[in-house]
Formats: sequence, structure tokens, C-alpha cells
Amino acid sequence: MRNRLQAAFCGNRRQLLHLAAGAAALPVVSRLAWAQAYPTRPVRIIVPLAPAGTVDIIARLMGQWLSERLGQQFVIENRTGAGTTLGIEAVVRAPPDGYTLLMIDVSAAFNATLYDKLNFDFIRDIAPIANVVHVPNIIAVRPSFPAKTVPEFIAHAKANPGKISMATGGVGSSSHVFGELFKMMAGINLVAVPYRGGGPALVDMLSEQVDVIFVPTPASIEYVRTGRLRALAVTSLTRLEALPDLPPAAEFVPGYEASSWSGICAPRNTPAEIIDKLNREINAGLSDPKIKARFVDMGSAALPGSPADFAKLIAEDTEKWGKVIRAASIKPE
Repeated sequence: MRNRLQAAFCGNRRQLLHLAAGAAALPVVSRLAWAQAYPTRPVRIIVPLAPAGTVDIIARLMGQWLSERLGQQFVIENRTGAGTTLGIEAVVRAPPDGYTLLMIDVSAAFNATLYDKLNFDFIRDIAPIANVVHVPNIIAVRPSFPAKTVPEFIAHAKANPGKISMATGGVGSSSHVFGELFKMMAGINLVAVPYRGGGPALVDMLSEQVDVIFVPTPASIEYVRTGRLRALAVTSLTRLEALPDLPPAAEFVPGYEASSWSGICAPRNTPAEIIDKLNREINAGLSDPKIKARFVDMGSAALPGSPADFAKLIAEDTEKWGKVIRAASIKPE
């Protein structure tokens, strides 16, 4: 009798352990199945910058690629305001299910220092998915400006301190922060003139109302090619494939480097399976010859990598640009 009870107990125990193991595996299986099926409905990519700008153009290019690859629409939604923080916060507060994404640029790294109080911590609350593109700026002057090279520009600025106007896309924009770093490293005094966005700043440059601008390559490259802007240098460490005769500013101001990037992120706690799936598809797009050629023509370069690579870049730029913003005492309007 005792042996029969022991046998029955052992049999029941094995069955319970088998059932428990199966139950424990269910969440993993369901998550994998969910990620494999994702997306089953349209996905929003929030762009916290104005339409037709650099980030918006890149978002629409990658959104179209993802729509074709994954069989659902990736819809671009421009949500501007407060120096990109409104759009970022909308993504931070969204459900972490992969259906609300963020296309962001280096402004995310600026914001941590630029704003005293934010309702989020970008590094903590956002999950990087993939960097998409590396975007340098061009240092350009109006065609009638007396300097034709960076050394001539620096010499002219030193001879005329506080008399050269520098157009910016607003306080704390990349054109502003990149220009402030150049000012510090070159030892010159330029007067920053803030506009409500890069577009209006560029319009006044083209009409020769201001002297110099540190402008993203996608927004300015055609004006450089047609002679409406005189390019002095590129802010990256290497020359642009699209403008091979344009030297890096670092050749004249050693150590100067100021480049933006655009990448896609998701809310914190988005399932790793979804992040990995999106990363694979984005990197596949960055290897596509047509997309690579489009970026080169814009004066930028595809920058594939892992979510960890993108997270490292964000952290490094947050530290780098935080030092510049504090040194230049930049405060939002």
C-alpha cells in the first residue's frame, strides 16, 4: 500500500513539474509570437521637429522602408514645441508596445543640460533602437562676405570682434551649439542671431541679412552647389563624399568636431524582441544602395549599428554637449 502511494505521489509530482515548466515557458513563447507578428496595425513615428527639415526627411525615408518591409504603415507625426521636448515626452508616456516610436536628433543630448526641469530623463526613459544617419553641418557665409577660407574667416572675426552675425535655428539648436563650440575653440566673438527654426535662418542667409551659419548639410548642400552660399568647411572630421573639395574645420581648428545624428527610439520597457526586429529592418535599409545614395546626396552618411551602439553615442554626446552649453551659458528662451 505504501509503495503504491509513493508511486502515485511521484507520478503526480512529475506531472506537476511538467505543467509548471510548460506554464513558465508560455510568456516567452507568447512574447516571441507577438514580436514575430508585429506590427499588426499602423505605427506612429513622432518627429519633434518641423516638417521638411532634416529629421523629418529622414523619418519619411525610413518610414517608407519599414512600411514596405513590415507590411504596415509607419505614419510620420510632427509634434513640435519646447525644443523637441514635447514630442519626446509624448513618446515617453506612450504604451511600450512598439506602436509609438520617436525619430530624434542630437537635440536630445542638448536638452539634458539646456533645461533645468524636464518631465523625463531621456537616457532612462527612452529605449534606443537604431541610429540611422550621421549628419555634419557646413560652415557657410554669405557670398559677399570678405573671407573665403576658415583662416581668413577667423582673422576677419578677430579684427572685427562682436561685428559678425551668426544665424541660428534658435537658442539651443544645433546651429547655435555647434557655432558656440567653434567660437570657443577659435577664440573669436560672433553675435548669435536666433530665429524660429532653421528655415527662417537660412532664408535670411540667402538674402545676405546675416554673415555666417552652421547649417545641416541636407538643408544647405544645394545652395552650396549653386553658389548661393559660400561653404568654408564641414564640421565633421572627414570630408563629405558629396563635396569632396570642402575641408573639415578641424584642419584649421584642431580637435573641432560637431555632428548631428538621427535615430529611432521607443518608450522604455518596449519588448526587446520588437526592438531587435526594428533594428534588423532599419539596418537592412541602411545597406540598401538607393537609401545609401540618397543620404550621400544629402551630404550625410548611413550609420548602422546595434541598440547598444546608439545608446553609447547618446550618452557620449550628452556629456560632450553638456560641457559646451554650460561653458557658453546657453539658456532656453
